[in-house]
Amino acid sequence: MARTSSRQEDGSVGATLNMSAFERLRADILRGVIAPGEKLRIEALKERYGMGASPLREALNRLSALHLVEKIDQRGFRVALISPETLVELAMTRCWVSEIAIRESIRAGNAAWEESVVLAHHRLKRHHETSTGPDREWEVLHRQFHFALIAACPSHWLREFHETLFDLADRSRHMAVLHDHAARDVAGEHQLIVEAVIARDVTRAVSLLNQHFRITADIAIASIEPQSVPDPVD
Repeated sequence: MARTSSRQEDGSVGATLNMSAFERLRADILRGVIAPGEKLRIEALKERYGMGASPLREALNRLSALHLVEKIDQRGFRVALISPETLVELAMTRCWVSEIAIRESIRAGNAAWEESVVLAHHRLKRHHETSTGPDREWEVLHRQFHFALIAACPSHWLREFHETLFDLADRSRHMAVLHDHAARDVAGEHQLIVEAVIARDVTRAVSLLNQHFRITADIAIASIEPQSVPDPVD
């Protein structure tokens, strides 16, 4: 009995470490702290994150499945490169998926769903008005807002795919924030989207969301400098 309990505790600790390694490494890649093309050596990662090789290898394999990390000839990993073509394809796919998800969400959404959309937008707007710029709290609220929009979509598969694409687009969002020197009114874009959704205007909601995604992608694409392919991982 005691041995079973001990094994369960060990498994729980291991799962927690695996998740921590995944989330921390993923966050650093998405925010550009670890640059595209940078080699991801286990020894360096162990020192950086203060954890063992096992959870880090698990994290790298998971990130590889999400196309955030690339395997190099079975010898190691590097952060996936970003190309204009990749960002264009990602933006197009987000538009296609979001078009279905928002349409079905508006069709199926009830009063409680409308209230959740309004509340999520209010929290995001309030933070925008009181902060100096996008920060970690803004990222969380922004994520909650976009997920609230399609929360009433009856297909959980579609919602999960939407979430995956949202996370993959995080890198382009961070690139856009760092390089957008124009006076982009993101809060205004969100306001128009909410108004269209609450009015149940599917055509306008889809158009505004697509424009929202494409503007971000265009700014990110404009910020990309030519990336040379690094040497294979040692």
